[in-house]
Amino acid sequence: METQEKNTQRKVKNNDTVKVHYTGKLTNGQIFDSSVDKQPLEFQLGQDMIIPGFEQGLIDMSVNEKKTVTIPEAEAYGEVRKELFQEVPKSDLPSEIDPQVGMGLMAKNPDGTERQLRVAEVRNDSIVIDANHPLAGQDLVFDLELVEIK
Repeated sequence: METQEKNTQRKVKNNDTVKVHYTGKLTNGQIFDSSVDKQPLEFQLGQDMIIPGFEQGLIDMSVNEKKTVTIPEAEAYGEVRKELFQEVPKSDLPSEIDPQVGMGLMAKNPDGTERQLRVAEVRNDSIVIDANHPLAGQDLVFDLELVEIK
């Protein structure tokens, strides 16, 4: 009986595999992602699969525990890096694209992988693209609910 009780009080530690429900918000309350009404997110801590602040927020949580963590930009997607902005001639774009500020674009890297870009500015003969993560430069707030520790 005592062993079973201790098992329910187990706390998350590095390298554990966990299942967690989350709602991610900007500091103004705007929701940008959520697992509510979907499958919980499952991952192993310590594998650099999730932003550092999210992982750190789960450490020492118990199953069914809920909490809210605020993650500073440095522990999320980092600050906006000016070197990730680039001017591209409109003539380099496919003819069917009518670029608008905020529009998402995909670019192929030399190794064949794809990279998400965002149109930051539209000029007469060119556009400025932004290769920063869309949440770079933002402090993030996550509501967490630990569902399972494997």
